[in-house]
Amino acid sequence: MSWSVTKIPDQRGRVAVVTGANGGLGLATATALAGHGAHVVIAARDQAKADAARRSVLATHPGASVEIVELDLGSLASVERAAARILAAHPRVDLLINNAGVMAMPQGETADGFETQLGINHLGHWALTAHLLPAIVRTANARVVTVTSSAQHQGRPLDPDDPFLRRDYDAWRAYGNSKLANRHFAQGLDRQFRAAGVSAMALTAHPGLTNSDLQSTTVAAGGGGSRSNFFLAMTQRTGMSPERGALSQLRAATDPSATGGTMYGPRWLTVGPPVHRRLVRPGADAAIRVLWEVSRRETGLDVDVRKALADAGAPRRP
Repeated sequence: MSWSVTKIPDQRGRVAVVTGANGGLGLATATALAGHGAHVVIAARDQAKADAARRSVLATHPGASVEIVELDLGSLASVERAAARILAAHPRVDLLINNAGVMAMPQGETADGFETQLGINHLGHWALTAHLLPAIVRTANARVVTVTSSAQHQGRPLDPDDPFLRRDYDAWRAYGNSKLANRHFAQGLDRQFRAAGVSAMALTAHPGLTNSDLQSTTVAAGGGGSRSNFFLAMTQRTGMSPERGALSQLRAATDPSATGGTMYGPRWLTVGPPVHRRLVRPGADAAIRVLWEVSRRETGLDVDVRKALADAGAPRRP
């Protein structure tokens, strides 16, 4: 049988932080987790949309436990404030779902001078994970799920001398690079979890062709040229609903049989039920090392599980 939300185990007592949960895949993910008893933190920039999302979750699941934390992944200061709010309220974080993202945007910069797509899709989530890591490693069987895309296959490992493609910017190449960075981040983080002997896991998921607000946002921003209009039309005609597209990240987050360092995606690449997907170029040792080097240098923050253990008594693997 195909995997569906009915197979999500009881999430009562668990804290789930979902970035970009004010719409699309994030809202579908937050709704499903809240419906199974998790306390869901909607971490999002647009507070009006976040409030509407919270009301939507509660309309679907009256009595659900949902809160909103303002988070702008394009600002390291905002990420730090959001993480501080989450940690002050929640000493444990069971699920961190790094879902938010932008696609094929025109060349631009975040508040900290990072190229927009790498800054939001990867570096913002890197910073959030770094801040929340002590709470993650102290939580038994925590999971960090980072959403990638099939565009990772068009991406290349970061060039440490020009990670933001300032010399030769291309919107789609920058998007592919950021999505490959998402995957390499999850692989590198899971290796650290295993090396430290903690029970947490890191996984990736890709939603395939999903008719969310991602494509329309790209078109509205004037990014990606004619390809953006093509993908918008295609997803509107043949794409999955956000509820079906979110199944891959929900399975990665909750399936008891899932293992760290793996990826879930649609059975038929762009559509279909969520299944375990083979990682292409699975080793990527050099790419992961460069990703850590660039991310530390640009953000001033480190994702270091052993260091996080110094601040938290972490459950070990059985």
